[in-house]
Amino acid sequence: SFRPDFVLVRQHSFSMAENEDFRNLIIGMQYAGIPSVNSLESVYNFCDKPWVFAQLVSVYKTLGPEKFPLIEQTFYPNHKEMLTMPTFPVVVKIGHAHSGMGKIKVDNHYDFQDIASVVALTQTYATTEPFIDSKYDIRIQKIGSNYKAYMRTSISGNWKTNTGSAMLEQIAMSDKYKLWVDTCSEIFGGLDICAVKAVHGKDGRDYIFEVMDCAMPLIGEHQTEDRQHITELVVSKMNQMLSKTPIPSPQRPTATQQPQSGSLKEPEPNKIPPQRPPPQGGPVQPQGMQSQSQEPLQPPRMYPPGQSAKPSTSQPQRPPAPTTQQPRPQAQAPQPAPQPAPQPAPQQKPQSHPQLNKSQSLTNAFSFTESSFFRSSVNEDEAKAETIRNLRKSFASLFSD
Repeated sequence: SFRPDFVLVRQHSFSMAENEDFRNLIIGMQYAGIPSVNSLESVYNFCDKPWVFAQLVSVYKTLGPEKFPLIEQTFYPNHKEMLTMPTFPVVVKIGHAHSGMGKIKVDNHYDFQDIASVVALTQTYATTEPFIDSKYDIRIQKIGSNYKAYMRTSISGNWKTNTGSAMLEQIAMSDKYKLWVDTCSEIFGGLDICAVKAVHGKDGRDYIFEVMDCAMPLIGEHQTEDRQHITELVVSKMNQMLSKTPIPSPQRPTATQQPQSGSLKEPEPNKIPPQRPPPQGGPVQPQGMQSQSQEPLQPPRMYPPGQSAKPSTSQPQRPPAPTTQQPRPQAQAPQPAPQPAPQPAPQQKPQSHPQLNKSQSLTNAFSFTESSFFRSSVNEDEAKAETIRNLRKSFASLFSD
């Protein structure tokens, strides 16, 4: 199977003849939304001639018999209703057929009753029209914006002018003919290709009896020209459908270019990114070390006169082992965290170690704490004095033994 992009319908979609029902294809293309000439809605509406004639009755009521001389027609939904005798002679049309099939001329009511019994076997509808003793047939066709009118005269003497020998000639397109075909082209939402069939009786009057859609056959000496008009019409319709297809502009921002609420944002300079918590059992990294790890991105810190740039400690202890964690690079340098207010470190009394040897006592005396290296706010004088006292006590305990 395949899906066409555009369809030109040039065949009757339905006929009561054998193997001529293609309505399922029309319904399938309508489901797929495939554009066509004519429209699929109008093609499906042409599957029953009485349904089309009902539209012509509406036109007849609008324009009147002078502008739109429509023939009188009687509809019988089934054979049981064929009890009312029409005025004879009449033409009986059984069901939906084309090219003269299913049409019978009836001259009296005996023949009419016989036809009613035939309609009973077909299990379909039937219509009757008064028989018009015509001089010639008239056909007005419209293909897009191109109009042509033809006159066909029977030579063989058959009442069906499309059967046997006939003479066909093109005639001038009058305003009356143009009004007929333009009005009929508006039914069912519009017909791009259509034709109106009428007869001119010996009484000098015209009678419209049928309208055909895009499945109409091409006649006359200008069939090649008519095919060219159909080709141009189809190409024009395809271009119209292509122009209606929206084409995204490269300059128009798409949905992926719009900032989303959950998208990445640049870090604000006043916000400090959350630090990764240290592993359990490892050394705790204070706030001061975090700021020192970002020292290349910070301006140099100013110290008051008389204070060293290195933080002084109240008790020298062993420095912690360096960690393998490295600071993550930040897009922007965050502001240093506020330091706590300076507090004097409490003095601690050194404990004697009589049970230890001299080397152990000296090592314990010079042990350092992790937080002593990061206290940068202790007064320098107090720190020096405390350091001297601790050294004296350490040496005193060392040589006391």
